[in-house]
This record gives sequence, C-alpha cells and structure tokens, in this order.
Amino acid sequence: MSVPEISPDAVLWSVPESERAGRPLLLLLHGYGSNEADLFGLVPHLPEAPVIASLRAPLTAPWPIDGWSWFPLAVPGAPDPAGLDASADAVMSWLDSLPFTPTSVAAGGFSQGGAMSIHLLRRAPERFAFAANLAGFVVAGEQPGDAVLKENRPPVFWGRGSVDTVISEEAVVRTTDWLPDHSTLSGRIYEGLDHSISAQELADFRAFLDRQY
Repeated sequence: MSVPEISPDAVLWSVPESERAGRPLLLLLHGYGSNEADLFGLVPHLPEAPVIASLRAPLTAPWPIDGWSWFPLAVPGAPDPAGLDASADAVMSWLDSLPFTPTSVAAGGFSQGGAMSIHLLRRAPERFAFAANLAGFVVAGEQPGDAVLKENRPPVFWGRGSVDTVISEEAVVRTTDWLPDHSTLSGRIYEGLDHSISAQELADFRAFLDRQY
C-alpha cells in the first residue's frame, strides 16, 4: 500500500506566497467524496488574520467520481484509527515541507475533515493550537497526545445538526464524552440541521476563530 501524501499542487491558498510568512496558518479539511474547493468557499466568511490553506485528502474515494477521502469508510463513526494516523502524518509532512514557518497552525474540517482536525490535535498537540470539528467526531482509542490535551485543554469548536443521520449515535456519544475532558470546548447543536453547515454554524465558527486570532 502506498503512503498517503498531500499534493502541493492541490492546495488552495487564501493569499499569494509572498504574503504567507510570519502569519498563523489555518488548514481547511473537506469531507468524504469532496475536494479542496469545497470548504475554500468559506474563506470570504472567515477572519483575514490567518493564512488559509484548503487541502485535498490523499485517498481516492470509491464514489463519487473525482472525490477524495481522508480515511477509508467502514462502520459509520468507527473507522480504523490507522487510516487517520496515516493521513495525519501526511499533513504534518506537508507542513514540514512549507518554505515558511507559520506563527501557529490550526485545523478545521467538515465530517471526515472534522474528525481529522481533532485527530491532528491528538496526534501532535505541540504543533496545533486548536481545532474545529463541523459535523465530525472523535475516533475511538488512545493517541499520543491525549494526556497532554487533558492537561492543556486547547480550544475546540464542535458543531453538529440535531437530525444528522450520517454520524452514528455511538460516535456522537464518544465525542460528547471525550471533548470536555480534553479541550476547552465551544459546542452547539443546531436544531433541524442535517449533515451540513448552516449559516448559524458558519457564524459561530467565525466567532470562534475571531476569539483565537
């Protein structure tokens, strides 16, 4: 099996290369079957302080055509953590290859990308300042940074819809139990929202980012 890699040619940036040094970096991580252009559409609604990079996941999704994924689909809400480990390592290798050093790095994502954002924080808490989890979840099992997160409690945003049938109840319960013990949590349930991002959630995400920057 090939080692997952983040393609530098598939990254969308909010600013040109000449404007990236000496600034914080915010990574946007799309959901299953999507691509780097998806969450990049949120950039006009997000703070201007960070440089924003929208990444394409390293795995080809079986469906839809031209879609990508961060880890293979399995039992809903219960993927093999090894798949997330591999993609998280790919993100960190890509970060290491950047020709500039951000003042801080954070990640925010939707669905699979939300799970990945939390996983990056768990895998390397010294490298990520905070995370945002939009309609995602926390993966089962222990990660190297869990003890550090329990002590430091970095900021985390978690938003989910009340009628989201994509993320399993087991995964929701797991995330509900885990996040308050390992983060300074800003969380909200959006009544009537399915597996998507509402205008109110986007506004709350923006407010969360404003507080960090």
